[in-house]
Amino acid sequence: MSQNSSRTAGRHFLNIPGPTPVPDRILRAMDMPVLDHRGPEFARLGKRVLEGMKTIFKCAGPVIIYPASGTGAWEAALSNTLSPGDKVLMVETGHFATLWKNMALKLGLEPEFIATDWRTGADPKLIETRLREDKDHTIKAVCVVHNETSTGCVTHVGEVRKAIDAAKHPALLLADTISSLGSIDYRHDEWGVDVTVGGSQKGLMLPPGLSFNALSDKAIAVAKNAKLPKSFWGWEEMIANNKNGFFPYTPATNMLYALAEAIDMLHEEGLENVFARHDRHAEATRRAAKAWGLEIWCREPRDYSSSLTTLLMPAGHDADAFRKTALAHFDVSLGTGLSKLAGKVFRIGHLGDTNDLTIIGALAGVEMGLGLAGVPHRQGGVQAAMDYFAAEAKGNARAAA
Repeated sequence: MSQNSSRTAGRHFLNIPGPTPVPDRILRAMDMPVLDHRGPEFARLGKRVLEGMKTIFKCAGPVIIYPASGTGAWEAALSNTLSPGDKVLMVETGHFATLWKNMALKLGLEPEFIATDWRTGADPKLIETRLREDKDHTIKAVCVVHNETSTGCVTHVGEVRKAIDAAKHPALLLADTISSLGSIDYRHDEWGVDVTVGGSQKGLMLPPGLSFNALSDKAIAVAKNAKLPKSFWGWEEMIANNKNGFFPYTPATNMLYALAEAIDMLHEEGLENVFARHDRHAEATRRAAKAWGLEIWCREPRDYSSSLTTLLMPAGHDADAFRKTALAHFDVSLGTGLSKLAGKVFRIGHLGDTNDLTIIGALAGVEMGLGLAGVPHRQGGVQAAMDYFAAEAKGNARAAA
């Protein structure tokens, strides 16, 4: 080690909205000998995670698991269901919706982008209006981001499905849950989603490296005639091999051990309890922000995310300079503003393996960082969050008595 190097003691507060901290149980689960991925022991592991992920997506149909980031699962969703020149309706809810639109262009599709100011989720009424205008049904899919990681705004996916049905339109519904799966309630079957995209590194508490497609029967049927080229991403071979617990190519074996452990952990806590915990941490963060006098970027309270909160910096102050100060002095990592929000906002992630005290620690780092960076704010954000947690604990204690 260099004489100029120094160790930073204690726990780093990783409060970006993903990747999230990986629990020790999951790290230990990964620490296993590599299996023969064509052998019977692996088949048992494969079946375990393939069935287990259905309980997380809340679906009865197949879940495809790729050794890839969420971007790969985006491509798989598009390439398996669409043909060159197909029109897709998308909504500009933020940076990641924009990236998905750009991918559609690169794949030879024709995305139509409903513009927004990035401060709300997708508006089902606008989607319904556009689909009613599409008398010839040239739009083949509607693509939405459930939780826009760049803005902290949620789209109400079940309402989007109702809008598609109200328009009597046959378009597929594709939804991105990369930063909501395992942290915000999501119901693939009940909400009538055809392809749900997910990733491992956020609410599932894993390192980056796995991504998912949850499929409806309609999506599987449409895929038989889809003409976009695909090989690695193809569902057909995956589904055939997955029936016996195997994969058509080498899977990320040790990540599947970790995935099995993550599924167990989510069910041990109980999915409804997981969602309630994320709701609580989000509310505490918003109360801190309001006490500081900082503006929450998401304009509609109904659309507030339980995975992250995006905060607008006061005029004349750079969010990245503040983030640098908070990291250097208090060892807390906060999310940066992306594309047109660069330097204007910072993001506080409160998803994954978090508890009340880890959130309080992160908020304390933010409050001290604001002061040290000279950002105009009021004191008392951490106290507001503490008061909220204490009141919730008292209420739970009374309910249990």
